[in-house]
Amino acid sequence: MDILIKIVLAILFFVCLVDMPYGFFQLVRYAAMIGFAYLAYSANEHTKKNEVFIYVALAILFQPFIKIALGRTIWNIVDVIVGIGLLLSLFKSKVERK
Repeated sequence: MDILIKIVLAILFFVCLVDMPYGFFQLVRYAAMIGFAYLAYSANEHTKKNEVFIYVALAILFQPFIKIALGRTIWNIVDVIVGIGLLLSLFKSKVERK
């Protein structure tokens, strides 16, 4: 389940680079908050404290209730960094499983 969530979130973050309606960005914020909260819970179950901290911080950053106004350019940079980070974490977890 973690793999699917990471892939979907990464795709959503990369799609945010395209000019989309405002409702799409709201959907991404809700999906990111829920996805990162689940990933934090899952990381906590596997006692990965560093990952728990990262996912909780990302859930807070993307939460839709109290918006953090960073501007479109900075949000695009954040989206790319987080999207790449999610994809890299997939490869890291794949190497750890071997």
